[in-house]
Amino acid sequence: MTMAVKFITKNFGRYDIRSLASYMKIGGLTALKKAIQMPGDDIAALLTAAGIKGRGGAAYPMGKKWLQARDIKAAEKVIICNADEGEPCTFKDRTLIQNDPFNLLEGMIIAGYVIEAQHGYIYLREEYSYLKSILLNAIEQLTEKNFLGKNILGKKGFDYELHLCSGAGAYVCGEGTALVESIEGKSGRPRMKPPYIKQCGLYNHPTCVQNVESLSLVAAIVNDENNIYQKYGTKGEKNSIGTKLISVAGNVKQPGVFEIPFGITIRDIIYGLAGGVEGQPIRLIQFGGASGKVASKDILDTPYSYEHLAMAGVGVGSGAILVVDESTSVIDFLITTQAFFSHESCGQCAPCREGNRHIRLLLQKIKDGVHTQADIEKLNSIADIMTVSSLCGLGQAAQNALKTAMKVFPDEFKIMEEGVKIG
Repeated sequence: MTMAVKFITKNFGRYDIRSLASYMKIGGLTALKKAIQMPGDDIAALLTAAGIKGRGGAAYPMGKKWLQARDIKAAEKVIICNADEGEPCTFKDRTLIQNDPFNLLEGMIIAGYVIEAQHGYIYLREEYSYLKSILLNAIEQLTEKNFLGKNILGKKGFDYELHLCSGAGAYVCGEGTALVESIEGKSGRPRMKPPYIKQCGLYNHPTCVQNVESLSLVAAIVNDENNIYQKYGTKGEKNSIGTKLISVAGNVKQPGVFEIPFGITIRDIIYGLAGGVEGQPIRLIQFGGASGKVASKDILDTPYSYEHLAMAGVGVGSGAILVVDESTSVIDFLITTQAFFSHESCGQCAPCREGNRHIRLLLQKIKDGVHTQADIEKLNSIADIMTVSSLCGLGQAAQNALKTAMKVFPDEFKIMEEGVKIG
């Protein structure tokens, strides 16, 4: 099976990313010109036929999301490109912006046409501030040539502008409502729901939020008349059609971003694309970033697809794969993960604010070998409470690694009656 492919990454290295003319020479903006001659419903149907799920982690069907946004009637609607990418071990969106910015913006313009939005916002994380000039330059050139602005390409009534906003470095702003709050100049804290942002989002306008990778697929799908994309992926699994950008890091020889067809094995990814493991054997693998679930090396021969990973107890998430070797203990790994969430919690809701703090203290007791059975029960209880009662996805998913580690590596949590660790 082919281990790496070029569909969404086909433009990498083929044009000058600071030149619109260079992008157009390789076929750039042909998708936009084609799209504005099509009904918006037909474009959404193309995304549905390709089986594209949102690439930010939630995996919501993209065509369905666009139709829902299109059906909402309002004087003004907004699209937000979520380029916050705060999930540790996730850096695929950065790679797309660095190598193919015009393609991302073309996808945003097509989204504006389908959803009938008037404004699009790119929310760029603070750590990516060095990418601002690339995006601002692209927006300026597209505006000069009437690919943005009033009556785009002569299409009467198709008025659409793009804006670039920067975050202040908060992980929680990757959550849709916190992102909206941040753009509005407020503290990046999640809103209570309902209302959902698709009805009342940025500046109280209906808002559709999409990930960088999701939007970067749009132009290629519109131009894919031979259904090349649908020929990739796992056969007979409707949720795993096509390709996926993944970012692999940790104790591997060649960390990086790779475009893979769904269906290749985890072993192919780690030992093929990423060059294998440095030094010691694998202890654990985490999927989908810090909020993702963990597995042992027994998962290596599992195909990378939504269905197979779910059956193995993990998930695709943001597309991150973190490889941890035996030089790091399971408990040390969890303490590091917990420190991240304790730092990044906005503190707005008690389950997340207090839960993260208490779990950090309990994990330290396990590391010191002084925990009791009551501590283990408390760990489970707090993790469950956080999952069901936290206000946003940060608190709801913060304990995924802990909960799966307790199942996969039970010996790490064993105790004797007097509280001495034996695992």
